[in-house]
Amino acid sequence: MRLTVVGCSGSFAGPDSPASSYLVQAEHEGRTWSIVLDLGNGALGHLQRHVDPAELDAVFISHLHPDHCVDVTGLYVTRKYRPSGPVPGQLPIHAPTGAGERFALMYHGLEHGGMTAEFAVHELSDTLVTTVGPLTVTSHRVHHPVEAYGFRVEADGAVLAYTGDTDSCDALTPLLTGAHLALVDSAFVDDRDTATGIHLSGSRAAAAAVEAGGVERLVLTHIPAWNDPEVCREQAAAVWDGPLEVATSGAVWEIRARTPAGA
Repeated sequence: MRLTVVGCSGSFAGPDSPASSYLVQAEHEGRTWSIVLDLGNGALGHLQRHVDPAELDAVFISHLHPDHCVDVTGLYVTRKYRPSGPVPGQLPIHAPTGAGERFALMYHGLEHGGMTAEFAVHELSDTLVTTVGPLTVTSHRVHHPVEAYGFRVEADGAVLAYTGDTDSCDALTPLLTGAHLALVDSAFVDDRDTATGIHLSGSRAAAAAVEAGGVERLVLTHIPAWNDPEVCREQAAAVWDGPLEVATSGAVWEIRARTPAGA
């Protein structure tokens, strides 16, 4: 399973990265299966560096804040109005309650209900399991001011955990436990950002990974452009002693299952 960071800037597109979007791919039976976790502002442009949007098999939207979903409007245009003709069929989009209506309001297109006609929108729920080719995606309801989900993606024994936007909550344990790579919200800075129920800081992201257990690699993401990523990394490193990185746009990880000792 391959993870490509399309965009990782928190809350708004930054000078070095679009807002949240992560391309996850896996090979199976002679073809590449591709899903996107979130499609925030600016992400569609960078996504085209890595995959033709017409080749996406599904989109998963963690929540309906613009920095996680607004480029669905551009995706609609690429599918509907390309000179070679519309992409056949509906693209599955898995998103929180009310997403279909929200998308329709975001972009009316040239036909009534165009967005809804182009996408097959499926509502997420806690612990819902969705299969896309070789990829199994389990949604976990997390702690944010709106309905929000983290996604646990598995393929061939490899596990990617993506928290989306969240503060500390019980759902992070089943989401993160045993993940080969945990992509964790780290938008807040300790001792500066005191609001609760919105985001994790570097130290709280690390604490969630430690509590879950079995996490192999911790990658901090959703860091706003006004934050110093090294501060977030240092705060996480005070709690986490395993492999630790900060996400950057264009970064790629190959995620594989561990080989049992003695195998």
